[in-house]
Amino acid sequence: MALEVRKATAGDLEPLRGLDAASRGDDGHGGESFSVEVITVSDRSFRGERPDASGPALVELAERHGYRVVATRLVPDERERIEAELRDAAARGVALVLTTGGTGFSPRDVTPEATAAVCERMAPGIPEAMRAASLAITPKACLSREVAGIVGRTLVVNLPGSPKAAVENVSAVIGPIAHGLGILRGEALDG
Repeated sequence: MALEVRKATAGDLEPLRGLDAASRGDDGHGGESFSVEVITVSDRSFRGERPDASGPALVELAERHGYRVVATRLVPDERERIEAELRDAAARGVALVLTTGGTGFSPRDVTPEATAAVCERMAPGIPEAMRAASLAITPKACLSREVAGIVGRTLVVNLPGSPKAAVENVSAVIGPIAHGLGILRGEALDG
């Protein structure tokens, strides 16, 4: 039997996109018992120059999928502040932290570096899946620097700063994330 190798098309990625992605790829757990904190990283929003649209969009998506949003934060693009917020969320036992912003090429975009500094183990498959889904939408997805990792029993996932991109990215992985959180927190079997 020959192995067929072909280029992925947008049609191959379609099942990963959309707000109903949580109904696929998990063990049926959903996010119903998991807490989530949304951290927006933006100098301009922090200074009050631009309203935060990404944070509220992620809150809406998380709640729609049954997660309990326990906190939202708005911090500037400062590595130490981001690291402190991530450590605080983990210390409070938050299951999932979604960060939005600070993942581009600007010199002040340091969210991935802050996340990597705090996390004990990385979860590279999550940003890989997000980038794969995003590449079906825009070639600029190859410029994303998001990372995901684990600190204690908390999963941290970086997302782009654009509300549309943040929602598209997390929608691609929300189902598998629920399963991963179940394993991480001892509520589901691995595999």
